[in-house]
Parts: sequence; structure tokens; C-alpha cells
Amino acid sequence: MKLFKKGVLSCAVFAMLAGVGIPAAFAKTVEVTMTAMETEVVINNNGDKYPAWTFDGAIPGKVVRVKVGDTVDFTLINPKTNKNSHSMDFHAAEVHVLKEFAPVKPGNSKHFIFEARRAGVYMYHCGASAMVEHIARGMYGVILVDPKRYTKKFPKPDREYVLIQSQLFPAGTSVADLLKNKGWTNALINGKPFNYDPVHDPKASGFMLQSRPGERVRIYYVNANINMPIAAHPIAGIWDRVYPNGSPKNVLYDMQTYGLPVASASAMDIVSPKGRDTANAIVDHTMSAALRGAITVLINSKAAPDDAGKGDNILPR
Repeated sequence: MKLFKKGVLSCAVFAMLAGVGIPAAFAKTVEVTMTAMETEVVINNNGDKYPAWTFDGAIPGKVVRVKVGDTVDFTLINPKTNKNSHSMDFHAAEVHVLKEFAPVKPGNSKHFIFEARRAGVYMYHCGASAMVEHIARGMYGVILVDPKRYTKKFPKPDREYVLIQSQLFPAGTSVADLLKNKGWTNALINGKPFNYDPVHDPKASGFMLQSRPGERVRIYYVNANINMPIAAHPIAGIWDRVYPNGSPKNVLYDMQTYGLPVASASAMDIVSPKGRDTANAIVDHTMSAALRGAITVLINSKAAPDDAGKGDNILPR
């Protein structure tokens, strides 16, 4: 999975202070293009396929990452081969809902620009009618808006992982049944049940999250369910810090479980004990969700690879 972060620097602006040319901060534009794709995707570790609606052919869509003050230059392409209109709703955008977030018919595209003004972890999703169907079939992802700098209150983590939880409904589930939350079969983590849990699915072996003892691991947890809240709990551990909505301005300490309403997200830090290998199971403590797929194993081992949870690897595929 490639972390989508293509920066384009605008023209430099220079200020003259005390008669000396001092370069001011560069304004940064991050260009993001996504294609709405109605296609089959692999929906579990058995290789079974599902007729999904997606951004760029994957559930979830790519991670978009920017900093406070950056401008997001976004284009959504809806190929004429699609049967449905699609749109983009960035929860990090403060725009005109009837203009920027308007649906795009097959064969057309939509372009808009917004400034990322507030640090946090934000869901994005398709907002075309019926919105519940577009989200349930796979059109969602996350945009991370990093603060301009890390602080003692919001320290730089050693590793980071994105976990997006959603529900799997059988193909053809009606909008009426989706609204009733009727018939869902699995909880998905980044598009699959037990995606990183070899305890409940041996075929997930080798796909656990990894860190080294004593490291600060930041989990960006997103609730992309259509109806159900999440009770995020790290079994055999405690959230060292929780940042509601991922904002450095919001901080809670020593939390056993943290609730995530539908369409929300938070950053949650866990720090394993130093000097020994341990493991955690990050679960939705709502048992109907946990035992249908919402369990993720984090291995804290001296053998953890250097690149796990870094760069392009924060959303494991």
C-alpha cells in the first residue's frame, strides 16, 4: 500500500527583515486524485471476492496525509463504465456541501481545493445517494492532518498504524436493510475480517502489527461502520494516551477502552513494557464485532523489522 502524499511547492515568497532577505515558509499543495471503481475485491484471507464500490479499487482507499496549513488539490474521476454516481466527502474539509461534495455522474470528474486547517484523524467517504450503500460497499478511507510540529504533549511516535473498521453486508443487501443494520456477517479491519489476527484466522499468519518493546505505537482508529459504535480496547495493555479526533489539543491518559461513534476517528498510543517481548490484541470490545473479525494482534518483539509501521507501511495490506 502506497501512502498517498505527493507534494507540490508553490512559488516561494520572500520577506525582507532588517534589510536581509529571509525566506518565508513555503505554501504546500498536495495533489490527490482518486478513481471511483465498481469492481470485485478480495474480502477475506480465503481469497473470496465481493462486488464492491471503491476508491482506486481497494477497501479502504489510500491514506491521504498532509500537515496543518497544506492545501489539498483533489480530483475524483468517475469512469463512464461505472453504473452509479459517486462523490467525495472529506471530513477534514470546510467547504460548501452542495458544491464540492456534489455527486459525479459516470463519465465525469470533480475537482475542488480546500485548506487542511485542523490537525486530526478524519474519515473520508462517498456521499452520493444512498450514502449508506456507498459506504457499506467500500467507499471510505482516512485523511491524516498532522500538526506542524510534535510536542511533549503530542510526541512523535516510534511506529504508526491505521485501522479502519467497517461492516460486511452480503452483496445485494437493500438500502432498507442497511438502515436497519440487518444481515451484516463480519466486522472488517482494513477490508478483511481478522485481517491481522492469526489466532482466529491462521491464514493471517505473518500479517500482524509489529513494534519493539518500549516503543510508542500510535493507532489511528477509524469507525467506518454505518450504524455501530466501537469500544476500542488493547487486551493485555492500556492506552497510554488517547487523542480524541487525533487532535493534539485533546488528550486523555491511561484509558482501558475508548469509544468511537460512527464516522469518527482517534489517535491512540500504546507503549509496551521495556525489556521483554509481549503482545496485544486490539479489539472492538463489542463482542458481536470482535468475534466477527474486529481483532488485531500487535506483536512487541526485539525482532520487529525496522520498516514496520513507518512510511508507506502504516496501512498494512
